[in-house]
Amino acid sequence: MRIETCYFCSQPCYPSKGITFVRNDAKVFRFCRSKCHKNFKMKRNPRKLAWTKSFRRAHGKEMTVDSTLQFAQRRNVPVRYNRELVATTLQAMQRVGEIRARREKQFYKNRMKGNRAKQLEADRKLVEENQHLLPPQYRDQVEKVLEAEPEAEKEEMEEMEEDEEELDPEELEQEAKVAAKKQKAAKGAGKKKQKLVRGQGAEDEDGMDVDG
Repeated sequence: MRIETCYFCSQPCYPSKGITFVRNDAKVFRFCRSKCHKNFKMKRNPRKLAWTKSFRRAHGKEMTVDSTLQFAQRRNVPVRYNRELVATTLQAMQRVGEIRARREKQFYKNRMKGNRAKQLEADRKLVEENQHLLPPQYRDQVEKVLEAEPEAEKEEMEEMEEDEEELDPEELEQEAKVAAKKQKAAKGAGKKKQKLVRGQGAEDEDGMDVDG
């Protein structure tokens, strides 16, 4: 089963789903839904629409350079069927998926790292500028809170940094390489060298008959 990629938003197009458009020069365009097809006919640029993958990659919202993204490009290489190879490949796919999810989580944490501090600073500034709008009985309380807030913010940010689990990129890279090596080893193990013996059929190099 071949899963195509949407030409406009880069989402997966499953068999019997979506829209296929063939241009006069025989180039094939696949779309996951009518929304992408309509935007393509209106000649809109997918890099300028916030809901497409190309926009998110261009604006640094998703990973663009990572070793786990290269495994999806190797799936269309024809390989002779081997049960051990299929089992090993499925395990490697699961492991690569886990590593990729961890890296995306860490990438999201790094991208959102300073947002909380910026939001707290904006809220504090808003309260300082609009104290006259508060009821009189709360103004003294707000002043005390604003004086004690910077120290509390520093302590809170330090605790958050300690709680966050920072992943080592070298360790993740090593795990991905180990999964790739296992997959290659399984491919090599599936190919057994055989020799023909006259009158006895195919025989392994170790001397054991294959045909019995």
